Amino acid sequence: MKKLSLTIALALVLSGTAHAAVPAPADTPYAGTLKLHVDATDLDHRVFRVREEIPAAPGALTLLYPQWLPGNHAPRGPIDKFAGLVLRANGKVLPWRRDPENVYAFHVDVPDGASAIEAEFQYLSPLDPGQGRVVMTPDMLHLQWNAVALYPAGHDASRIRIAASAALPAGWEFATALERDGAAGDGKIAFKQVDFATLVDSPMYAGRYFKRIDLDPGAKIPVHLNVMADEPKYLEIKPEQLKAHQALVQQAYKLFASQHYDHYDFLLALSNKLGGIGTEHHRSSENGVDAEYFSDWTKQAGVRDLLPHEFTHSWNGKFRRPADLATPNFNVVMGDTLLWVYEGQTQYWGDVLAARAGLRSLEQARDELAMTAATYADNRPGFAWRNVQDTTNDPTAAQRRPLPYRNYQLSEDYYSAGALIWLAVDAKLRELSHEKKSLDDFARAFFGVDNGSWGVKTYTFDDVVAGLNAIAPHDWATFLRERVDANAPPLAGLAAAGWKLVYTDKPGDYQKNAEAVAKASNFAASIGLTVAQDSGRIADVRWDGPAFKAGIAPGGTLVAVDGREYKSERLADAIKETKANNAPVELLVKSGDLYRTFKVDYRDGAKYPHLERIPGTVDRLSAILAPR
Repeated sequence: MKKLSLTIALALVLSGTAHAAVPAPADTPYAGTLKLHVDATDLDHRVFRVREEIPAAPGALTLLYPQWLPGNHAPRGPIDKFAGLVLRANGKVLPWRRDPENVYAFHVDVPDGASAIEAEFQYLSPLDPGQGRVVMTPDMLHLQWNAVALYPAGHDASRIRIAASAALPAGWEFATALERDGAAGDGKIAFKQVDFATLVDSPMYAGRYFKRIDLDPGAKIPVHLNVMADEPKYLEIKPEQLKAHQALVQQAYKLFASQHYDHYDFLLALSNKLGGIGTEHHRSSENGVDAEYFSDWTKQAGVRDLLPHEFTHSWNGKFRRPADLATPNFNVVMGDTLLWVYEGQTQYWGDVLAARAGLRSLEQARDELAMTAATYADNRPGFAWRNVQDTTNDPTAAQRRPLPYRNYQLSEDYYSAGALIWLAVDAKLRELSHEKKSLDDFARAFFGVDNGSWGVKTYTFDDVVAGLNAIAPHDWATFLRERVDANAPPLAGLAAAGWKLVYTDKPGDYQKNAEAVAKASNFAASIGLTVAQDSGRIADVRWDGPAFKAGIAPGGTLVAVDGREYKSERLADAIKETKANNAPVELLVKSGDLYRTFKVDYRDGAKYPHLERIPGTVDRLSAILAPR
């Protein structure tokens, strides 16, 4: 390409086409300390009002709004909710320019004589789920610092110091991994200075109804469960429920034999109004579940792997982190190639620790595994064209948006399919060592190193292979790649653990409760349909399954079953009867303003997944789930 002439370059500058480059991050300290204050008291409008002071020398300055967020594995910084930006220096408003190629970058010229600029803006949080995850209600809020802060380009996030403060509604209590600064006043909650990376890694929950529970009484390194709820009644915790959560901490310590934090805070929102979430941090985790988490304990068993999952991330994901995910700041592209380790193995330990701690019974743990195995045995035809490795691109490609045919497109299957891969690894380690070694030994050696450190220690695929070989020599590189890269779901680990997937015509209590909480009935293994229990809305249709072949697509509403008004139980009965009456299921579906009747050609009756022992094999699964 030819160089621009001076005349053309000058014309481009005058026309505004040319722009300053966004400085790349460097491992150098930023001069001065940023000051950030967030007013989170406007519950009526659900607006966070922000003031920020940013030390700066005269000249060009680029400010960044965090884009690539750890735990999201994707460029999902909520820039669309950012509004009202005004920059000032020495009391005068400064013009700013958004970078034409990077909407997360803002350029400003700091005038002579100025030593800092002041920024004011608002974060307009979602008013309903259609606009994004709701983070503020009349009774609680969820403050993620990345949504309410700008930071200077050109430096690693860990080399920028910041002092944050917040104003909350009167009488509200809060929890965060940040430590309070005793100098707070004027109705503010001030926090001790930290680096910008630590600030973003330390979100805050606050609410009108709050309870703080010690999960490791008397320990030198405290662990607390901080609970906020829609109403006080949801904060009531029975002794056996508390015991299971305390056992989670002890079982994690027995697994990893280390602590990579100086204190840990579970942030748990019990709400049917605040958006649900599960996001990991080094010294805390964001967890959002239904309000009835404690009050309807039996039905909520399906979500009780959430806290174990996020707790595990303190070791796998925060302390030890894939090298391509360990970026210097929040506006550098992350690499997701090892999410099947980062999330897949964490998903595995989340389920295992839930069982070991008593958050799930052994029967519930087996039922959860049966449902996962059935998903991949019968409802992931997308493996015909994709593999687990390729699904690590989904955080960027799909960004957790609804998909028309999730079972065919696949979406972040590195979680559950990844967990099945690690079940196979665990079983193989036990086989190779004659039941003397297991994935527990790998976890302790790989994630438990440098006890007491809470920096970041990266890993690569080769590191994982070497770690497994140190436990039991084997061709682990081939073992892993054959499963991660295969155009087939990784189901062999179940048999290696001594169990097999079977189907009966009746769902277990665990599945019934899980479907009740999700308000959806899963008939994917039979007619290939997932449908809302109350509204009849068709959520998913298995690609090339019976319902698909009949002409049914997702998005429609199921109105009638065999000529009678739709009810979930009625559809279940009709499917069950196909084995005896040898007749198709007739479904009336409304799509837009069009009503159509479809005959689903299916004759095999109801199919609900369960696990069954394989006679004559070693029961490794029971050994895996047994408490330590």
